[in-house]
Amino acid sequence: MSATKQYIETLERLKPGELALLRIHTGQGLDRSVDGFDLFSGLWWPLRERNERAPRREVAWLIAKLYAFRPIPHSGGNYLARQLGSLRPRQDPAREPYWKRFDRMLSLPIVGIEPPLQWALDWVCSHGPRLDWVKLTDDLSRWERESIRLSWAEQFLQTEERKTSC
Repeated sequence: MSATKQYIETLERLKPGELALLRIHTGQGLDRSVDGFDLFSGLWWPLRERNERAPRREVAWLIAKLYAFRPIPHSGGNYLARQLGSLRPRQDPAREPYWKRFDRMLSLPIVGIEPPLQWALDWVCSHGPRLDWVKLTDDLSRWERESIRLSWAEQFLQTEERKTSC
């Protein structure tokens, strides 16, 4: 089992109070609270000690907060970009186009991506699907690589092409 999968399984076992503690740290760095740091350290350090391929600390902290924000059940193959493409709504001219929000998310550095990912998780959660948290974590661990962002764009657009070609 991969280190990332082990980390996600650890998050899935968190109690409601632990999830609440992580949720109050939304938008905050790891160094902002002793309680948050202690909880995260208990989740991440044991895995990191056993496996150097554990998700980077920065990404693991982000994923912990996102999971606490929307604890969508993990399901392999349910990639976030693909789901966002398949759930694309009809556009309301008075609102920002959905695809622009997705495109803007792809252009952000890892330090600024938490709010757009919360939007994406809200959208996915409101439509009931599951999410591949392992893939999301692995992708964010390599977010600086253009190939990861291009892969997300392709998944989003391929879903749209299939949707509109019927």
